Amino acid sequence: MAKIIWSEIDEAPALATYAFLPIVQAFCKGTGVEVETKDISLAGRILANFPEKLTAEQKVADNLAELGELVQKPEANVIKLPNISASVPQLQAAITELQEKGYDVPTYPEEATTDADKVLQARYAKCLGSAVNPVLREGNSDRRAAASVKRFAQKNPHRMMKDWPAPGTSKCRVAHMDGGDFYETEKSVTMDKADTVKIQFVDAAGNVTVKKDGLALLEGEILDSSVMKVAELQAFYAKTEQEAKEKGVLLSLHLKATMMKISDPIMFGHAVKVYFKTALDKHADTLASIGANPNQGMGDILNKVNKLPADKKAEIEADINACYEGQAALAMVDSRKNITNLHVPNDVIVDASMPNVVRDGGCMWNKADELQDTIAMVPDRCYATIYREIIEDANKNGQFNPATMGSVANVGLMAQKAEEYGSHDKTFEAPSAGKFQVISAAGTVLLEQPVSTGDIYRSSQAKDIPVKDWVKLAVNRAKASGEPTIFWLDANRGHDTEIIKKVNKYLPEFDTAGLDIRIMDPVSAMKFSLVRVRKGENTISVTGNVLRDYLTDLFPILELGTSARMLSIVPLLAGGGLFETGAGGSAPKHVEQFLKEGHIRWDSLGEYCALVPSLEQAAAADKNPKAAILAETLDVAIGQYLENQKLPSRKVNEIDNRGGSFYLALYWAQALAAQDKDAAIKARFAEVAAKIVKNVDKIDAEFIDCQGSPVDVGGYFRPDPIKAAASMRPSATLNAIIDAM
Repeated sequence: MAKIIWSEIDEAPALATYAFLPIVQAFCKGTGVEVETKDISLAGRILANFPEKLTAEQKVADNLAELGELVQKPEANVIKLPNISASVPQLQAAITELQEKGYDVPTYPEEATTDADKVLQARYAKCLGSAVNPVLREGNSDRRAAASVKRFAQKNPHRMMKDWPAPGTSKCRVAHMDGGDFYETEKSVTMDKADTVKIQFVDAAGNVTVKKDGLALLEGEILDSSVMKVAELQAFYAKTEQEAKEKGVLLSLHLKATMMKISDPIMFGHAVKVYFKTALDKHADTLASIGANPNQGMGDILNKVNKLPADKKAEIEADINACYEGQAALAMVDSRKNITNLHVPNDVIVDASMPNVVRDGGCMWNKADELQDTIAMVPDRCYATIYREIIEDANKNGQFNPATMGSVANVGLMAQKAEEYGSHDKTFEAPSAGKFQVISAAGTVLLEQPVSTGDIYRSSQAKDIPVKDWVKLAVNRAKASGEPTIFWLDANRGHDTEIIKKVNKYLPEFDTAGLDIRIMDPVSAMKFSLVRVRKGENTISVTGNVLRDYLTDLFPILELGTSARMLSIVPLLAGGGLFETGAGGSAPKHVEQFLKEGHIRWDSLGEYCALVPSLEQAAAADKNPKAAILAETLDVAIGQYLENQKLPSRKVNEIDNRGGSFYLALYWAQALAAQDKDAAIKARFAEVAAKIVKNVDKIDAEFIDCQGSPVDVGGYFRPDPIKAAASMRPSATLNAIIDAM
């Protein structure tokens, strides 16, 4: 029996699972394929990490740890949907909801003033940021749009693209630092032998504090260290704000305060401090006394101000509001609620927000709920330059055309916590002037970074075996596609210099005859790819972990309207497979709409596409022809789903996610009934298909009639499974057919 693990996660994809998973389990029944769920949601991770005061009924297994062990075994077959990479405000909201539901979990201590608080913070750190992906991604990624999805997108281009103004007239630009950033300060070393090192801070008086001990490194492993100089960061923010004011454009900040859960919230906090400097400096003591934290955004500060007497609260709010006058207008997240770009750190995430700036003609939304040119601040040059390049290209050449543009697929280095997303336990804020050092077991200084008070230090790793596997995967994709395959690597960056050495070492070990494989710095690679994109030609990007994340949102959002429709296959190093289903950046808005008007526009196409290779792996691993038939016919069904345009509409009282999964089930049943490789399957699904076809109008009506009014699923972070299932399976007619299977 082959076992597929379906991850239980958060928000819109979690709700969509209630509609689609029963169909999958019913179709797989009797075929030698079992589909089992594992809860790796934010709420589930919290409960698993804090079982001490929970009742026996409330306790949950540590499914993330279980999956972390499974993905290192050859039998692993995991379908991983997008999960919340929690910021502190999201973590706090989830904790509050759990507490209100009667779960006795501790409150997150924002300020760790005692040893007990520090222990709590460390335990909760396992739930913050990219807590899931580094555990599960024991392989590198092959991410692209399925051919049928791309054909559909070109035949039926999405309508979200907005024109750019006349060439060269847009005031939009990407602003980044010119010095003092992670890019400039990065230093890297490749280990010539295995070692166990420590990271220590040495202050100006020579006092030593060990920040990270027992860091085991393998032979051939790359270790980096870099620093963000906060004085230069603040000067950059202030200078760019002044520029935006003078040009009369919006000011926006684009970071990733979710995945980069230590460094980017601090960088976000500095932007808040600079923009609201007058008010925050004036009331510094009062705000400190109530625990207001700029790193959590202006929203947190305003919430904490509610603790104060009415007169003091009014005074501080007036001073904060005065900061908006005479400065550049901030880009808005929700103009109706006066929520700006600096309100909550996880509201504007760079990999989802910057594609929207391109899509929206160089604009973001202003307080009048109108699109307006923006200066987009992406402080660090490690990745800011790729966004600068595409903005400049669009300003020169106009908007991209989804009907004709080519694709930029990706082969991403991410196995074994490769690169920056594995840096959280090695990221520190300098307590004073001094230096951070990486010290070998023999006492040798491997890397050293001088710092001033408040500077952000981080260190990350990339092991040798994942790098070699990544090179092999790139060669395989180049062979399979015949398309130019570009390593996006910058010889002027410390880490990339070491990676380039490995690429040049390992490429000759594979058959590259006749293949177009190149190494280009990210700006040149972006220019090269954009020329091809505008000609309708495809290119494969081969990148590190963070650029993988950014590019696989950037191009799909422009091409397909969403990155949720991407196919992401992760061949695990141990021989199994992880099948990811796209990105979840828009998931919160989908939940908001569903709760308000009973229409969920999340598109499960990513889940449908991921299930095909998952079933193929199950077929190969078990030599199971029935699983192979399920995969072949599901691929046919996806084509029908797209051809007949059964994708969710954005509007209430039209087809939504639930109706989409219904039609996918219909087409899948019809394809299974039409095949001739297995007579038993053919007969079984001929009956199922006939029942659905007979009732299709009735089922359709049930999916439409349930819309138009608010929905209660019993919780945002931990919905009530009975309420959620009832809301997501509103067709009694379809349920009867599926459940009888």
